[in-house]
Amino acid sequence: MATAITHVVFDVGNVLIEWDPIHLYQSLIPDAAEREDFLTRICSMEWNLQQDLGRGWAEAVAELSAEHPEKAELIAAYSNRWHDMVPGAIDGTVEILEELKQADVPLYAITNFSSEKWQEATTRFDFLKTSFIDTVVSAEERIIKPDARIYEALLGRNALNAAACVFIDDSPKNVEGAKAVGLEALHFTSPEKLRRDLLDLGLPLVKRTA
Repeated sequence: MATAITHVVFDVGNVLIEWDPIHLYQSLIPDAAEREDFLTRICSMEWNLQQDLGRGWAEAVAELSAEHPEKAELIAAYSNRWHDMVPGAIDGTVEILEELKQADVPLYAITNFSSEKWQEATTRFDFLKTSFIDTVVSAEERIIKPDARIYEALLGRNALNAAACVFIDDSPKNVEGAKAVGLEALHFTSPEKLRRDLLDLGLPLVKRTA
């Protein structure tokens, strides 16, 4: 008999809050080709992930600005105007979160996030502070998803049975990483689909009709 899903583990970025550098740089770099070059060659996702692994933002900006002095102002904006990349919460998912919390479902989070920006995010979005029994932040662990150790950190320090947990993430590779350590895992594409998927797993949510 399959283990019942009793615990829910959320990713944060692009599951509970929206994040995309385009929201900032479409105004700073109006030309689409130039903007794409900047965000793939200079302030790349790989560069950003180093902050999720624990590198401080001041160091990151200083090092990259030294390599590309002509882009120093644009590079600094990635940190100084970080909130412009985050237009708001994903309301439908936050509604699911609140329903699960009201039903006393144990809630957790695992997120690839820098320590500095996590502090800013939890100040701005109170539900990130008040909803979870425990949150594993990659920068504090110096491990990022989909490394098995980040999922194991949550399971180990909370004495959780992986088979009783469902993990939700917008990244397919992070979903596969969770499955590899025994978690049930869902690929997030929309709040509506997430609600249906969680209902299918037996979680206590209100069923919505289209």
